Amino acid sequence: MNAAYQKSVFDEWVIVELKNGGAEVLDYEGPRSESFRTALHADSAAIVREMQDRQYAIGDFEFVQQADGSSYDACIRLGEKTYLLCNYTTGTMADLRKDPRWLKAQAPFVDLTEKFRADPLG
Repeated sequence: MNAAYQKSVFDEWVIVELKNGGAEVLDYEGPRSESFRTALHADSAAIVREMQDRQYAIGDFEFVQQADGSSYDACIRLGEKTYLLCNYTTGTMADLRKDPRWLKAQAPFVDLTEKFRADPLG
């Protein structure tokens, strides 16, 4: 994605597994390694609202247009109870989509979703 967009798209990635009404962090990559856990619930609220009452198959994804700052912009269902949260911490999806390079950057994102559809995590 970054190569197609010619700069970083998502600079924060979190893999979570839903357990007992909460989320267990399985992996994290990003600028807030020391502090993201304390804000995970609040930062994921917008994407959770967007996904509420919808049924997602493994490999399905969702975006939030106006999630800025530490709020997560995208989510991919990786497995039965496993999700990838993606964040563009310096802007919003609406900002990313203003750049015409976003069209090319979508292809690797969709390729990633198809890999999890074919071989789910967890």
